Amino acid sequence: MHPTRRSLLSAGALLATPGIARAQGAPTRLRCTLDWAYQGPNSYALLGRDKGFFRAEGIDIQLSRGFGSGRVPVDIAGGSFEMGQADINPTLKFMAENPNAGLVVVGIAADRNGLCCTVRADGPIMVPKDLEGRSLAAPQEDAGRQLFPVFASRAGIDQSKISWQTVRGELREPMLVQRRADGITGIVTSTALSLKALGMDLPQQRIMFYRDHGLDLYSTAFLTTRAYAQQHPDIVRGALKALFRSLAYAWHHPDESIAALKAQEPLTDTAIERERYVFNTEQHLITDNVRQNGFSNVDPARLQRGIRAVEEAFGLPQGLTVEQVYTDAFLPPRAQRSLDIGIS
Repeated sequence: MHPTRRSLLSAGALLATPGIARAQGAPTRLRCTLDWAYQGPNSYALLGRDKGFFRAEGIDIQLSRGFGSGRVPVDIAGGSFEMGQADINPTLKFMAENPNAGLVVVGIAADRNGLCCTVRADGPIMVPKDLEGRSLAAPQEDAGRQLFPVFASRAGIDQSKISWQTVRGELREPMLVQRRADGITGIVTSTALSLKALGMDLPQQRIMFYRDHGLDLYSTAFLTTRAYAQQHPDIVRGALKALFRSLAYAWHHPDESIAALKAQEPLTDTAIERERYVFNTEQHLITDNVRQNGFSNVDPARLQRGIRAVEEAFGLPQGLTVEQVYTDAFLPPRAQRSLDIGIS
């Protein structure tokens, strides 16, 4: 047990009985925001909702699409949602800049980070240093853009020589395809398959992963506030159980997951989104660590290195600790975070 289990809750709160909301009758509404649009990688949450995994925990889940990981902590801290999903690294930046916001990470879904900068494979940009003097397009809230300073500091890029174009999420990939920008940033599972859908297949893309430049970062995480977790420990615990169950079930039943996405978004290109879903699991979710230990088996030393990298990149005071940003107090037992729970 990590010391983080003791950092958030009193003993009484920790002993709260799971499923208490179910015992009280009507399910408790939980507003939860995803990090991005309804696409293949987020189809698991829709599937879990439709399969009744949240309702089994006494939760009436209200899912909303997201508009970038950088926006999620802002919305949760502001009270628009009780929980959310976001890349952990912009969240760490927000926590460092807003120490009184009361956010806490309660689980990590993606064991490996897919932040990247993508350029045209037939263009002159061969290595990260070649980005100097070029233009990059991304939404302001995009995790790849927010963490670009970390990548730049490790890859030896002079950030002052980068020109940024701020665009809406749906315009990011067209900017590269139409040669209106030299590159784009984002999560590879979003950018790579969206580019492919626009006619720029994977071999036509040169993808520069941040992780190839010393950034061994965690990625998608589940967030809430300390206040909500203290007041509703059973709901947070139940939501995590349902989320991990949904992740595992979708991995074993990808066609069902994409069908849930299609039901939510009728205009979904199922072939592209299924490929995006598989790509996401390979790039982010299913690592050797997850196969052996289940989701959210967090190494505190690795997380602390990630915290320091974010603080260093943004010139923030080095003060955050693992205990301040993450707690495993609400995680279901390892058996309920295993990939095996999704077989049936």
